[in-house]
Parts: sequence; structure tokens; C-alpha cells
Amino acid sequence: MVETLPALEIGEDERLDLENLATGAFFPVKGFMTREEALSVAHEMRLPTGEVWTIPILLQFREKPRVGPGNTVALLHGGERVALLHVAEAYELDLEALARAVFGTDSETHPGVARLYGKGPYALAGRVEVLKPRPRTPLEKTPEEVRAFFRQRGWRKVVAFQTRNAPHRAHEYLIRLGLELADGVLVHPILGAKKPDDFPTEVIVEAYQALIRDFLPQERVAFFGLATPMRYAGPKEAVFHALVRKNFGATHFLVGRDHAGVGDFYDPYAAHRIFDRLPPLGIEIVKVGAVFHCPLCGGIASERTCPEGHREKRTAISMTKVRALLREGKAPPSELVRPELLPILRRGV
Repeated sequence: MVETLPALEIGEDERLDLENLATGAFFPVKGFMTREEALSVAHEMRLPTGEVWTIPILLQFREKPRVGPGNTVALLHGGERVALLHVAEAYELDLEALARAVFGTDSETHPGVARLYGKGPYALAGRVEVLKPRPRTPLEKTPEEVRAFFRQRGWRKVVAFQTRNAPHRAHEYLIRLGLELADGVLVHPILGAKKPDDFPTEVIVEAYQALIRDFLPQERVAFFGLATPMRYAGPKEAVFHALVRKNFGATHFLVGRDHAGVGDFYDPYAAHRIFDRLPPLGIEIVKVGAVFHCPLCGGIASERTCPEGHREKRTAISMTKVRALLREGKAPPSELVRPELLPILRRGV
């Protein structure tokens, strides 16, 4: 029966998304979005049914599919039938208008916009049915499995930490802040596609494993991964990240400076302010300002803990700076990143 259905090839991003739809990671979104849903999310930050959601979940194609509402389509990945799509709508997107609504720009220099354009202007909407789940690494757990892990540990208050990058000192500061606030911290890196100058996923994973093993209380840190691509949508992606982590059982979510930002596309604190425009999301947002090294404070500090008079002595911490030093063959100072992690990070530049 499945072999006789019309078939469409999809990429890795779409395969990850359809499995996240199926497992409830993207709840309340239950399928690839219709035009009404995509535009409502892009412009109103709500689904048509009223729930907050900020990132369109789309099944795009470069060429117009020859299927329509009521059809069932086999979705192929690598030539193999991995899922069924029960088509609710076939439509064409105004990609530039959608980019401006979601990313705040239609410039192809923005990696999320370039990704949106590259996938094509045609879209299919509908519920998905997984036929063959992806082989999962031990880091990849469903929301139900992660929530069960928290129950087993007796964690009632869980702070989630989102990352697309390897850990530097500011990341460690945020994780330790989470440990002060909660029973445990969920370190939940993005495992899907990222822009070329981000660290490779395997380097990110190995660096966090080393940090957790050697420098954090392992019994209070859960390290799992989120298999979805990075969108770089700044404030709207911060909301998306929070909602997804709520589905995984987190009660609190850390939002730092320039969360999910890229280049100079977003104000550094837009990801803080966006939550003020939304109703309660069912997960508490922990907003943290800039984190840096201050020799006068004696170590890592933040805008809320370091006196204004120390400003000239502060050393900004960024992975862009760390990567630049590594490319030059230099060792980043310990104020930026733990020396013990450098052998791992060098493999990612």
C-alpha cells in the first residue's frame, strides 16, 4: 500500500522536524503548518487557535508538488520511505514577506533567511505519520523520556539551558546559576544543522561532556540533545526554544544576552523584551544580562553583579573570539574558556 503512494524526497531538517511533531516536542503544533497557521505564527506569534508559537514549521519544496488536499504522500529520505504526510493544503509562500515577519529581515546574509529561501516557495501542510524512526544517539530522548528522567530523579524544578555552541566561561556561569535555582539543569544543545562557522555538533557534545564530568555536579545535570536545525531567529527563536523545553519538562528557561542571535541583526536584549509582550507560557523565563570576566570582581560576573565603575576592566566573552584565537594557533586565555577544553575545541576550527 505505502509503495503505491506518490512520494516526495525531503531533507535532513524536515526529517528532524517531522519526528519532533510526532513526539510532541513541538506541541501544540501537530503537523506541518497550513498557510493560515504559518502567517498567524509569523505575524501574531499565535496559532489560529490562540496558543503562543513563533516559528513556522514548514514542509517546503523548490518545485510545485503534484498533490493536494486529501492525498496521502510518502516522504522519502535518502530514497527510503520514512513517513506519511496526510495532505491538508498545498500552497505557495511569499518567502521574502515571511522572512521579514519571522526574522525581521529579508537579507540572504542572515543564515535563517538563506535557509528559508533555499528550501523553495511551495509548501504542503498536514499531519505526519512516522514509518521508520531515525536511529537515535543516546543523547536524543523524546519529551516523554526526558520527563520520566526528571521524575525518576525527583526533580520538580528544572532549569533548561539552550546552546548551539561549545561551552565558554559565560555558558558555565549560566549553568551554575541554574543549579542555584533548581533541583537540576537540563543542558540541551541543538544537534541539527548550524551555520558553517559554528562548532561541529560532535565537538560541542564532547566539550559539554567534559565540562559536566570534570567541573559540575553530574548528578544534578541532565545532558540531552534537541535534534532540530538552528534558525537564528533571535527573539522569536528564544520563545520557540522556551516552549519546546517546556514540552521536555523544564519549569524554567534561561535567556541570555542576544539569545539565538546572529551578527548584528538583533538588539542584544530583544530576546528579553519579547516575553513581556506574551501571556504566561507555562515556563518561567530567567533573564540574564551580559556575562564577562572582571578582574576587579575576581572572576566571571554579570551586569547585575559587577559595579558600573568596573566597566573599563571587563573582558567580553564570546565564542567568536575563542574561535578566532584558535584559528591563529593561539590559546584563548582562561578568562574566556577552560584550558582543559582547548584540546577538544581545537578539533572544531
